[in-house]
Amino acid sequence: MLVVRDGVLGNLAAYEVGGRQIERIGVRSDDTAKRVLRLETSVGDIGIRFAGETRLADGDIVHADAERVIAVAVTADDVLVFRPPTIGAAIDLAHALGNRHLPILRDGETIVVRFDPLLEALGIANGVPVAREARVVRQPFLHAHAPHTHD
Repeated sequence: MLVVRDGVLGNLAAYEVGGRQIERIGVRSDDTAKRVLRLETSVGDIGIRFAGETRLADGDIVHADAERVIAVAVTADDVLVFRPPTIGAAIDLAHALGNRHLPILRDGETIVVRFDPLLEALGIANGVPVAREARVVRQPFLHAHAPHTHD
């Protein structure tokens, strides 16, 4: 049986769970960008629809009853974390990544991309410290959809 819900019930960070069991269901970070999502849970499939720009986040509650609260756990992505030592190195690296049309995330002073051995080699070749990590990202890797040309 599929239950369809508009949005989520709240987030574990501010939800009164009480004595209920917390069940976490893994969701890929890519799936958090979707406007419509189907999740398999212990109580059956739950469909979530979002209006506007709201999307699924880690800890969002998709079901609650007298016995349990079911919340999303965004799974870790295999990423490269670049730590450019200077602003010039950051600009050069961002330019090289942009030429490859790759989605990137900025996290403080670091640049985060999905793992790719060629990108790791690019960072090393340009003297940018890089580390491979399993990391839960706060937002999904999205491509910019701004039209542009290479004239």
